[in-house]
Amino acid sequence: MIEVVSDSRCVRCDICVKVCPTDVFDRDADGLPVIARQSDCQTCFSCELYCPVDALYVAPLSGPAPEGSPHRDEAALAASGALGAYRATVGWGGGRRPGSTRDANYRFTAGMTGQPGARPAPLPEPALPPPAGLGEYGA
Repeated sequence: MIEVVSDSRCVRCDICVKVCPTDVFDRDADGLPVIARQSDCQTCFSCELYCPVDALYVAPLSGPAPEGSPHRDEAALAASGALGAYRATVGWGGGRRPGSTRDANYRFTAGMTGQPGARPAPLPEPALPPPAGLGEYGA
């Protein structure tokens, strides 16, 4: 659930406001996005993902973080590297490596197929017939 909008990092680009599927944000008099409807947050991480300056933090919680929680402490989040960590993990942003290189979900999938620790074989591409009536070259 969205917990932090950093006033010091935010450049007031409104991208978070535009990408939020549930209209969680309003703008204050200075144009800073503010969390107006936190209970509507779906924890989709879109706002954090699209923020170009890592000014947002979405806690991986199903409800609001309690008072005094480190999930609500901007200074602690910045010091720990949590601001922008989601974007870094998925490989978004300048100079970042793709996060898929660190994805270990293949272990879970391989374990389900009886091959613990082995990457499963890629699925074959389906052979689709050409659409009817388009001729040999699709024209």
